[in-house]
Amino acid sequence: MKAYHVVGQAPMYTNTFLLISDAGHGVVIDPAAAASDYNEILEQEGASLTHIFCTHGHFDHVGAAEELKAKWSAKLWCEAADVENSQFFPLKEADSGYEEGEVIQVDEISFTVWHTPGHTPGSVCLLCENYLFTGDTLFAGSIGRTDLPGGSSRQINDSLRKLAALPIPAEAQVLPGHGELSTFGQELKNNWYIKSACKGALS
Repeated sequence: MKAYHVVGQAPMYTNTFLLISDAGHGVVIDPAAAASDYNEILEQEGASLTHIFCTHGHFDHVGAAEELKAKWSAKLWCEAADVENSQFFPLKEADSGYEEGEVIQVDEISFTVWHTPGHTPGSVCLLCENYLFTGDTLFAGSIGRTDLPGGSSRQINDSLRKLAALPIPAEAQVLPGHGELSTFGQELKNNWYIKSACKGALS
């Protein structure tokens, strides 16, 4: 497997990621960069895009989803709750949502998916080997905002408690939708929001 960090367009500079399996099948997580950025890498690698995973449906995370899907006939995954064809949730449709705890296999690459609502109703986190794609649920030292349409502080704190209890390796890299990268162990130890949620101080 090869992994690429592709930064989205200004002014949001969303973190997005492209994984390519040994067999040459590509997976984009949160396609917020220009479609050409992913296409260039895929073509350099002689790969084809087969899966598009959205951690949630906000406009700054899905901008290239429909163009990539059309070019590559890739399967687009996003929770139905985040597919509204609206200003904040611009996706018109998705091919599939996620089952709680399901494992999605792309050749040798496995993704385990957990629902983590709070930033949006359809937010998910995906664990792939030692990569934890957290979207806007969990940032390095912080969490996603809950004051936008569909956000819920109660739900995001339930999701933080859930993440803390899952069998996620401490060394797993936290790859969030914005900002710096981290590790799950660092976040469990130092992230005030997780620590407070686990203590029951937030509800």
